Amino acid sequence: MAQDLTKGNPFTTIFTFSLPVIGGNLFQLFYTLADTIIVGQTLGADALAAVGATTTIIYLVLCFIQGITGGFGICLGHRFGLRDERGMRYSVAASTLWSIFFAIILTAVCCALSHPILHWLNTPELIYDMAYDYMIAVLLGTGATVFYNLISNLLRALGDSRTPLVALVISSLLNIVLDIVFIVPFQMGVAGAAWATVLSQLVSAIFALWVGLRHFEVLHIQKEDWKACRTVLATHLKTAFPMGFQMSVMCIGQLAMQGAVNALGADAIAGYTAATKVDQFSVLINNAMGIAIASYAAQNYGAGQRLRIRKGVAACLMQVSLMNVAMMILMILCRQWVAPLFVDVPTPEIVEYAGQYLLMVAPFYLLLGVLCVYRSTIQSMDNALVPFFACIIELVMRVGATTLLSAAIGYAGICLATPLAWIGANLILVPVYWHMIRRPILGEQKAQHV
Repeated sequence: MAQDLTKGNPFTTIFTFSLPVIGGNLFQLFYTLADTIIVGQTLGADALAAVGATTTIIYLVLCFIQGITGGFGICLGHRFGLRDERGMRYSVAASTLWSIFFAIILTAVCCALSHPILHWLNTPELIYDMAYDYMIAVLLGTGATVFYNLISNLLRALGDSRTPLVALVISSLLNIVLDIVFIVPFQMGVAGAAWATVLSQLVSAIFALWVGLRHFEVLHIQKEDWKACRTVLATHLKTAFPMGFQMSVMCIGQLAMQGAVNALGADAIAGYTAATKVDQFSVLINNAMGIAIASYAAQNYGAGQRLRIRKGVAACLMQVSLMNVAMMILMILCRQWVAPLFVDVPTPEIVEYAGQYLLMVAPFYLLLGVLCVYRSTIQSMDNALVPFFACIIELVMRVGATTLLSAAIGYAGICLATPLAWIGANLILVPVYWHMIRRPILGEQKAQHV
């Protein structure tokens, strides 16, 4: 089940490892799409707009969780590359303690700030109550989200990308059933869709943990491991927190975009929501390749195999570029059918808003692939500072473009903020990667201090 990413042909190794990750991300998107479609088709366009109005803030929290747990996975991957079994146990224990801490803090802070956030996002009064019901339910389930992402990233760091996929397949099917049950017979409204997602993700996490405990001894943490892990708590936080923070910073720009869209009314929100939900196919596939190269680079960095990292990055870029070209063509050709997928009888305005977004963003998917691959590789090579600065540039580009271009050309300016942000981030990531990959890495000596 586990896969040693320091051996074998880099192209084949990354391809076989990434397939389950891509499948898992697509199934994750599948059940979020199920929420959106079922809400739109059963509760109407206003309910769809309510879900869409909260999507970005929920995504911000998710990005932070994915960032910190991804950082914990990198720490574990380094020690896997070193074949340091004791260090792997300490890493798992430290990652668990930090995850519990962040789950508690995130739940408390986000729930307390729910009303101020919705007001700041210019949420229309017509959909405000539904938006709050949906958002608070998702945020109360933050612990389940942290739980799933932690065990998934730890398993991937150990070379197992299949178990998270199986867990998400089960979760996706359960989510659809619970969506229908909670919304139709139980009449829980949009909150029902949120609780369906939370419960499904919790089941997914429990399943992944059960499988992991059966196959990996390093996940069986003993009392002495909990005590000894104090020696690596600081280094784990040093790696993981910047990754979580930078992912959140990236999402703040999307919050600005969501606020600008919300100000345009319910039709704009519904069209934008439908388009961005479909656009997530590209985002999640690119992120999946980023996760794959992160695990690959972390293990090989720990093993001191710089040339193998370089070959893996080249192979990963080739694979993700082919996928992005295919998705770009599909999105552009099918853009007019996106809105009817989510709304039973969409207005012409909703169809136009959805189609315009995809037409302006899809041609730039290749840039997103470059961004995900280089950012993940740099992070796995023990450099969290440069990806953070890249996210700051991305934030500035998103907010600046949203503010200036939307004032000049309206909704089109909001759409252009996304590709402009990708361009800005790549301007720093690409040259830094090529500078780092040409220098010798310290291998085992370096990994011991991570």
